[in-house]
Amino acid sequence: MTDRIEVAATELRPLLEEFILWARANAPDSDPELVGPAALWHRLAFSPDLGTWKRADLRNLVLDRMPKVVEDPDTAADGMLPAIDAYLTFLSMTGRLTEGSDSLTDLQAELDDVEDDFVELMEELIEDADEDEDEAGDLGDFELYADALADLATVRLRPDAELAAAARAVPLIAKARDLALWVGSGRRVGEDTLLSDAEVEEALATVGLPKPETDGSLAEAVPQLWNLWNLAVDLEFLEPGEGNTVAVQDDTSEWPFDDDEDVLDAWMLGLHSVDYGDPELPDEDLTMALAGLTRALLVRLLLAGGSRDLDELRQELAEAATEFDELGADAWQAAGDPLASVLEWLAGYGMTEVTGGTVSLTPLGTEGVVHLVDDSDIEIDARPAIESMSAHELLVLSAELPEEEADAEFAAWMRLREPSRAAEELLEAAAKDESDALIRVQAASVVGTLGEDAIPAWQEALKESSLRPYAATHLSQLQVPDAPEPTPDDTHWLILDMWTISAGLGRAEFVGSLRDIGPELLNSLLDVVWKIPHAHVEELLDLISQVHPDKQIAKTARRALFKARSATTP
Repeated sequence: MTDRIEVAATELRPLLEEFILWARANAPDSDPELVGPAALWHRLAFSPDLGTWKRADLRNLVLDRMPKVVEDPDTAADGMLPAIDAYLTFLSMTGRLTEGSDSLTDLQAELDDVEDDFVELMEELIEDADEDEDEAGDLGDFELYADALADLATVRLRPDAELAAAARAVPLIAKARDLALWVGSGRRVGEDTLLSDAEVEEALATVGLPKPETDGSLAEAVPQLWNLWNLAVDLEFLEPGEGNTVAVQDDTSEWPFDDDEDVLDAWMLGLHSVDYGDPELPDEDLTMALAGLTRALLVRLLLAGGSRDLDELRQELAEAATEFDELGADAWQAAGDPLASVLEWLAGYGMTEVTGGTVSLTPLGTEGVVHLVDDSDIEIDARPAIESMSAHELLVLSAELPEEEADAEFAAWMRLREPSRAAEELLEAAAKDESDALIRVQAASVVGTLGEDAIPAWQEALKESSLRPYAATHLSQLQVPDAPEPTPDDTHWLILDMWTISAGLGRAEFVGSLRDIGPELLNSLLDVVWKIPHAHVEELLDLISQVHPDKQIAKTARRALFKARSATTP
């Protein structure tokens, strides 16, 4: 989805920039910046044609899609519909509203029809945001540690195969599976308690939990059982049915699954069950005073590099609970050992282990905490371990890093393998996706530094159409006997790759790179590059026709785009 968004945004950018200029003179009271999200989601969800707008699509966009993506509902309530009105007027006045669209009058009437509903939806979002602000966090609110997490040294994550092997051995998932299988298909549950006392006794025996001594209802004295029940629901082993029934899912009995990705997906579904480790006390207020204790322990372990002295950590958390809530000290005392349930659940979910008075994150635990931090929208530098990083992971990661850091990653990765093997792996990774020019250029650049050691890999890369231009160029530079000379088409492919990367950096960078070529040479290139079967050639020609300030070059680009489209049309 991210790639689709980037492509659509690139396609829309010139049109929106032109609209902003138009709006200054023709709709000065509108806020053209509010149109961007609406135009983008119209392009993604309703019409690949930027100029085709229908009343039904407009209604769905405004009432269904926009409430899910607006960042400032207060501003949107006042200004989004007038801004969309101005944008549709702009499309109509500049001839961009296609014949297949509803008329501007009908579209404006639709905006009038949905205005009250849209404003009401925005007001609901504002109220929800206010409620969220009013709600106090808990002991495990990661926002409290956002700065420390941002400053944390790089966290290295273990390979998926290793993590999946650990997840398969997680005892709590096995217990949740056994409970779900015991539930079976279409079991009727009660309204006050899910299971009768007799059923609770059976369920306890199934998952290996002891039957507690109690004078009251057995169902009210087994919080561990209900935590397992909730975990089974989180893992999608159990699913509510119609008429107060619940049923086991078909593939539950197959746990642990064979496929590593399926295993990790399942484990991640249950990750938020860490909250089930928080102490449960008879008094609800005391229970809430310790809410988030499990996450508070996890984040402290991560910040400490993965391990803490248990006694010191216990004292620190006790002080945090006292400071956080006026009932914190009472709750801590009432719980006896509040960390007992925390550590029991985390160990059961494969995330921590205690050895000789030290509590540590397991590799699975580190992976889990990083995901929880990411779910909280907090930046953290987490990367695969160098020794387990694939060439493709390395290339993807390095594309997002500053040059110095990327060079360090490449150097560390290549120290672990022979140069010829490194070249082979990098070029194989670059060949996976013909549309990814940035990965391809990165790989070729690094392999190009390996000299003669890379010759076998370059010779193999000649078989890949997307890599042949790079292979031919480097083999020629190395003066390899019988190596093919780079052709004009090879040169044109390399140019298209560089244009693709430049376009991804933004309009200014793209136009700047085109100007560097000079108008005469650029016109000559446009006359021939349309023939190259490059994944982005049509997109690039279209973009040049829209953004290049030289009208003659823009015209040449449009003519080349027509030829390219005609050549690919059956």
